[in-house]
Amino acid sequence: MTTVVAPTAALSAADRCDRCGAQAYVRAELASGFELLFCAHHARAHDEKLREVAATIHDESDRLTATRPTAPAEEH
Repeated sequence: MTTVVAPTAALSAADRCDRCGAQAYVRAELASGFELLFCAHHARAHDEKLREVAATIHDESDRLTATRPTAPAEEH
């Protein structure tokens, strides 16, 4: 028997932290099928407990520190 797991969709600006309403960067999927969304701050605050109860954790908080390309400087 083969179990296929659907890929987790990327989090968007519409996904909000269940704790404070800020943009969510972490999705904790529970074995029950429910999911919890957290901003990076609350994900860190609850990390230990999340790891105990979550079936999977999808963490995109690295997007907060990713460097963005800068525009070339204008010549005068």
